[in-house]
Amino acid sequence: MSAVQTVNPGADVIGQRHALAANAAAAKGLANIVKSNLGPKGTLKMLVGGAGQIKITKDGKVLLDEMPIQHPTALLIARTATAQDDISGDGTTSSVIFTGDLLKQAERYLAEGLHPRVVVEGFERARDRTMEFLERFKVKVEEKNGVMNKQTLLSVARTSLRTKVYQELADHLAEVVVNAVTTLQRPNEAIDLHMVEIMHMKNGQDMDTRFIGGLVLDHGSRHPNSAKRLENVFILSVNSSLEYEKSEVNSSFFYKSAEERERLVAAERKFTDDKVQQIIDFKKKVCTDDKKTLIVINQKGIDPPSLELLHKAGIVGIRRAKRRNMERLALSCGGYTITNLDDLAPECLGYADTVYEHVIGDDKFTFVEGCKNPHSCTVLIKGPNEHTIRQIKDALHDGLRAVVNCIEDKYLVPGAGAFEVAAHNELMEFKKEVQGRAKLGVQAYADALLVIPKTLAENAGYDATESVLNVLEENLNGQVVGLDLDTGKFNEPQKLGIWDNYRVKKQFLHLGSLIAVKLLLVDEVMRAGRKMGGKEE
Repeated sequence: MSAVQTVNPGADVIGQRHALAANAAAAKGLANIVKSNLGPKGTLKMLVGGAGQIKITKDGKVLLDEMPIQHPTALLIARTATAQDDISGDGTTSSVIFTGDLLKQAERYLAEGLHPRVVVEGFERARDRTMEFLERFKVKVEEKNGVMNKQTLLSVARTSLRTKVYQELADHLAEVVVNAVTTLQRPNEAIDLHMVEIMHMKNGQDMDTRFIGGLVLDHGSRHPNSAKRLENVFILSVNSSLEYEKSEVNSSFFYKSAEERERLVAAERKFTDDKVQQIIDFKKKVCTDDKKTLIVINQKGIDPPSLELLHKAGIVGIRRAKRRNMERLALSCGGYTITNLDDLAPECLGYADTVYEHVIGDDKFTFVEGCKNPHSCTVLIKGPNEHTIRQIKDALHDGLRAVVNCIEDKYLVPGAGAFEVAAHNELMEFKKEVQGRAKLGVQAYADALLVIPKTLAENAGYDATESVLNVLEENLNGQVVGLDLDTGKFNEPQKLGIWDNYRVKKQFLHLGSLIAVKLLLVDEVMRAGRKMGGKEE
């Protein structure tokens, strides 16, 4: 798309209509690009970078972020839609399609001489009525002792994920997503999704992606004979050097004989050995039986002699752990990191049922699983190539947000186009109450809402008009029905477990209407100068 150039400041009505037509054309063009991706039956887009990189995706946010959009109107819509994704985690494609269809419907009336202000008035009244209808249409999620039914959360996750990846993988990832969110959930506390560590391994198949109720460290033990699997493990997090270090200034020591030199070397070594011995003595104190063991994870170094001493005492030592992992270790396993070995106490220890090492090529990974009451967890993504890993990563982002939205909102909206069809019928009744030409704007808004079920039907290979008419008829009979993409007929989304997030629908209605209204009131697109912060070309 090419950027709109400066219009002559003395332009007449034709020039003003030209700006509206250019805005509508840009909105419809962007909507046509992304509409084929909507829903679980949507197709994929292949994005090719300047250096030949290839990405295949159907995620609206990824598409809008990666595409080099130049047209100012299209760029405005894209930024608004991606802002919605940042706030609510989904609804990007729907927002773009809805905005495009609002301008398409408005264009019909503007071409006949209707003033944009009249259409805008109708849009705003229709939006307010649709927002009110949403409050009546939403469904309260059942809770038991403050905990939501897991099957409901799985349905929400599946609805979101099936629009990003194929069905079998989406159903598998739904389990992973729900386990991750419920692990972090605490009464009367906000869920922090930053506590879900996303790791990936270029190994295995996409279905090997799994949830780990603990941590995966991207390094392993440096002793060649250390145990590869431990059960009932106490975890000691240390940030103290366990290696012989040279002094920071030039220094030397003098001796008279070989015996004296050996004593001096032993004295130098004793400082480090004493610290290692403190850990060994501590292990004997806390591991009162053979079924329990201790692992030391140190942010600083552990030299070979210290590793050997620890190994002889049955302790696995992991050195130079990343700070990020050390922080998550305490959140996952409990305990806290100590910097002075004189402060060793049982309270500083974390605990895990199992700690084991996994080797892929030259890389070692340490899995810490079976943590009690973890405040952080890990999702391990596996895939045979970078494309699969990126696709799963993008899908997980939306799936996690969808489940968190459900828990925080405590309301859901029946999906599969059920809300849009019901809102259309509501607006048709509301139109009878509206006086004057504003009812044309209400009609345009109601027709634009139907673009969602029409696009879903079209992407599934059905006749869009026939399918939507069937759904409209059933909805008028008092049923809450949506479009069944397997049959092309109507069905009840609640029975199929198809749910949309309440906040996503709310944002979609608000932002789509807002951008359409603003663009309808634009009568000229002009190039700005230095006062906007950029250099005039």
